[in-house]
Amino acid sequence: MTRGLVIGKFLPIHNGHIALIQYAATACDELIVSMSYTNQDAIDPLLRLSWIKEIFKNNPNIKPLMILDDFDEESLPLLERTKIWADVIKKTYASINVLFSSEGYGEPFAKHLNAVHKIFDLDRKQVPVSSTLIRNQPFAYWDFIPEIVRPYFVKIVCFYGPESTGKSVMAKYMSEKYKTEFVPEVAREIVTSNDFTLDDIVKVGYAQHERIQKKLKTANKILFCDTDAITTQIYSKYYLNSVPEVLYELEEKTNYLQYFLFDVDVPWIADDLRDLGEKRTEMYTLFKQALEERKINYIPVKGTYQEREIFITAIIEKLLQ
Repeated sequence: MTRGLVIGKFLPIHNGHIALIQYAATACDELIVSMSYTNQDAIDPLLRLSWIKEIFKNNPNIKPLMILDDFDEESLPLLERTKIWADVIKKTYASINVLFSSEGYGEPFAKHLNAVHKIFDLDRKQVPVSSTLIRNQPFAYWDFIPEIVRPYFVKIVCFYGPESTGKSVMAKYMSEKYKTEFVPEVAREIVTSNDFTLDDIVKVGYAQHERIQKKLKTANKILFCDTDAITTQIYSKYYLNSVPEVLYELEEKTNYLQYFLFDVDVPWIADDLRDLGEKRTEMYTLFKQALEERKINYIPVKGTYQEREIFITAIIEKLLQ
């Protein structure tokens, strides 16, 4: 049986890595994909490994594994450095027959492993990208990022504020403008009046979080969210004088890049759920205080709907750069 080896940090895995691994898998009976990691890595190791496993889940001959990189000595000459690598690999994975790489270290590393070296796309002409380029400018190299990895780099924007300030319309409009997804106010799908319970509010919290996770999978670079867990907390406190602890836990699970706080200087539009028209200023203050208590940066949004659209678009353009 021919055992092959591909090594890398996969920070993150990209289409170049995938092409290398697919090539290697056709040239051996079993392929070890060894992902090295440290506790200081920019992307969580278990998340990176899960990406690799998911991408190659239909090929049982590909074995994604991880190894703690506490042995590398970058200051050493390449020949000595790869000797250390080979010693660790031999102890960890036993016999390796073929090393596959797209790097200059491949030849000396293979010799230390007593393995054949097969080079793939050394000049990176087939897939002109690197993990460093992706981390620094993910949107510039979006087409080289696997679909399962893209959600990690999606920027999440929250349109936040009291009722009837244009958040829902703006979220939908911006999602269409940037050919991406938006997350609606899921509470409107669960409660039909303001006579709700704490159990209802918990359902709303979970449903909002789950919808964000779902939309992240198909979002194109940016995801617009109409409301968040803080909003659910505010209404829970206002109507029920209590906030379930789980809502604070859910708050911590979504990292919004930018909050836009919508002012109440637009006409009030009533519907079956909106009943705070006379308390708009009071509610605006509550929303604002909630962000300031958490030291969350926010951008106030004022003016007509058209003025808001122009204002928000200019900021989104900067975020996407």
